Amino acid sequence: MSATVKPEKEHFSVLLNELVSIISPLYSGTFIDCTFGQGGVSKKILENPNNKIIALDRDKKTIIKANNFKEKYKDRFVFKNIKFSQINEVKIEKKDIKAVIFDLGYSLNQILDPEKGLSFNSKGKLNMKLGLNEFSAHEVINCLESKDLEKIFRYFGEEKKAKIISKKIFESRKKKILKTEDLVDILNKINFNKKSKIHNATKIFQSLRIFVNREISELIFGLINSFKMLPIGGVIVAISFHSIEDKIIKSFFKFSENKNSSRYLPNTKKNTQLFQLLHRKPIVPSRKEIELNKPSRSAKLRYAVKINHEQNFNEFINIFKHLIEIENLSKKIWKKYFL
Repeated sequence: MSATVKPEKEHFSVLLNELVSIISPLYSGTFIDCTFGQGGVSKKILENPNNKIIALDRDKKTIIKANNFKEKYKDRFVFKNIKFSQINEVKIEKKDIKAVIFDLGYSLNQILDPEKGLSFNSKGKLNMKLGLNEFSAHEVINCLESKDLEKIFRYFGEEKKAKIISKKIFESRKKKILKTEDLVDILNKINFNKKSKIHNATKIFQSLRIFVNREISELIFGLINSFKMLPIGGVIVAISFHSIEDKIIKSFFKFSENKNSSRYLPNTKKNTQLFQLLHRKPIVPSRKEIELNKPSRSAKLRYAVKINHEQNFNEFINIFKHLIEIENLSKKIWKKYFL
């Protein structure tokens, strides 16, 4: 994964200048780029000869780009083909880490890759696997019950017509195995509002991609394990591109703050504050950046400084327990397809 891109076959790292301004005071250390992608963020940080990068990406196709970086930057660059939830497996002295960076968008290479099937214009078998996956969108659409599909579409895609769509898919697959073009055709017939600014398949494709790649769990445990890796004073920076991601990131940074159950009562419950928030509101792209790269308009950057080692993330995990449970519907796929 890497930044959202411009359709003219050119890669843009969104909010790159803003990100650099946040981490530049920390220069002369090691930075972990959890979503290497096309290397835009890593390349910018490595411009400073005192910086090192440990880059992670689940997509095996990023290995080619990573090898080019390794050849150019030598021992200042290390690449791991792992999910970012596995960041705790990286062997490094914690005191050396200055910041952990998550750029949660997708590169043009991934969107245009016919094997991944992220585009509405893809043909054939549904996929949407971004690497190190257990199943594809093909199994999801052609296996899960209507009520399960509805949950995925409603909570991961925020699709208002989730029930209608899931029932139509369930009925349609009785006649044939559904492919990408079949799904898009179904969605075009149901979501026929021509005034909409987004494609009829946008929300459903988003929900399937999230489910197939377990993006909710990945982000939750990626953030938690990043916190455990950081020394005091280290920074976590996260750029999100849809409301679910942003809500998780916002909650993670704010859940440890001291709060009263009522403003009229004394503070009877105090949680240890884990982060210092220097910006309460997210940083968003400038008008100029949006003009250059329209998909960047949905980007939000949040960051926080670690100020305490004490940790208890049960409350944070419980906030999103219902979404994790929906991801766990994948067990039904294993029972039908793989056992």
